[in-house]
Amino acid sequence: MMVGHAMLAFALATAATMRRWPRKRALAFGVAAAAFAAVPDVDMLYAVFGLAQVGLASVWTMTAAFWQSSHVVHRAVTHSLVVGVVAAAAFAASVGGRTDAGRRWSRLLAASLVAGLAGVAYAESGPLGGAVMLAFLVAGLGVAAVAASRSDLGPRALLAAALVGLLSHPFGDVLTGAPPRFLYPFDLRLLADRVVLLTDPTLNLLAVFGLELATVWLAGYVYLRATDRRVLSHVDTRAAFGVAYAVAAVAMPAPTMEVSYHFVFSILAVGGVGVAPNLLPSRRVLSAEWDETVTWVLTGLTAVSVAALTYTLVYVLYPVP
Repeated sequence: MMVGHAMLAFALATAATMRRWPRKRALAFGVAAAAFAAVPDVDMLYAVFGLAQVGLASVWTMTAAFWQSSHVVHRAVTHSLVVGVVAAAAFAASVGGRTDAGRRWSRLLAASLVAGLAGVAYAESGPLGGAVMLAFLVAGLGVAAVAASRSDLGPRALLAAALVGLLSHPFGDVLTGAPPRFLYPFDLRLLADRVVLLTDPTLNLLAVFGLELATVWLAGYVYLRATDRRVLSHVDTRAAFGVAYAVAAVAMPAPTMEVSYHFVFSILAVGGVGVAPNLLPSRRVLSAEWDETVTWVLTGLTAVSVAALTYTLVYVLYPVP
């Protein structure tokens, strides 16, 4: 879901500013918001320790260990709206100040907020919580530093971008897994269980996947509008290859939110049709023109969308016992 978080933040931030700001600045603001939206998932790094504990085992054993260890801190310390507001202020303050004195005071404020958040996490969740919070803060400070050096976004704009990214992130997780602790470190929970859209577990997964695709399409549409491009001029007919994925509805076990890897990995592979014809010795993909790259991405996205739609239709119309 990390991609979905970033795409939603990009779409919201860019759409809100592209009519008031120059195109380049609006896009930079959107990219900064997208980067901040990805920062909370740095807490997944702890799950690597789960893999280390089981060593080399079966795919399902390693998968179970990964998610079990990730749930210790995932969607808690870094997924809080309370933490998000304070962290956003720290990230913006770290690049603030127009004079030497102003920069010193701004950096002192950022350091105080960072130390405070790390201390609260340590007190509430122990050394693990403190370490995860510190990793989250370092990542956010890095995003702020890069954004400030690569664009004309000042502290106020970066504060807004950080708020869009950090505060939109937790809401994207209510449909998958355990709901975030929105008000951490306070012992108050807005949701006890994840939100289920449909009672059929496979259709529920497909609905959530569809929302993820819709979010990516929204970000793509906003980008195309901001750069005066049209969707149809960047979608190649080979995207129709996605129709062939319909056979997966009868060839593979029906996926659910608990067991979805075979579906997710295989359907995302369909997106390779966007760039596959260009992977030839005579072509250099990394040196392609940006306009061509946009076509590859949108063609792949269209292929995946067609695959998801046809898979759903076959699953509904021709259920396999």
